[in-house]
Amino acid sequence: MSQPASVLDDRYGAPSRARRPVVIGVVAVLVVAATAWLVWVIGFHGRPEVSSQMVGYGVAGQHSATARFSVVRRSTDVTAQCVLTAYASDHAVVGEVTVPVGARYSADAIVRSTMRTERRATTVELVGCTAPGQDKPR
Repeated sequence: MSQPASVLDDRYGAPSRARRPVVIGVVAVLVVAATAWLVWVIGFHGRPEVSSQMVGYGVAGQHSATARFSVVRRSTDVTAQCVLTAYASDHAVVGEVTVPVGARYSADAIVRSTMRTERRATTVELVGCTAPGQDKPR
């Protein structure tokens, strides 16, 4: 009796010897392309033009709230727009302000902003900062 592999080879033909190196080459090209894409994603998105973080806030009165937040820009040439939102105890938006962070601030700065509110705010949220070429607030 013949071996099962030889029966299949007799019926369908033996696999091509050139097929294995071609498959290995295609897989190698795909791995190199995926690695290059991953390096690009990490480099491009790993260090945004601007990022921000809330440091603290305070309610100054019935119609006023203040916020302190840190802004980190790649360079002082980048102009950022930071959005702050104030909320009341019923979670309604009672104030919002866009704070420009430009050349007068250092690349790594603590910014203080006061906003007018419709009524007493209970919390202030930093939505984030955007810059030219970076539409997603960070």
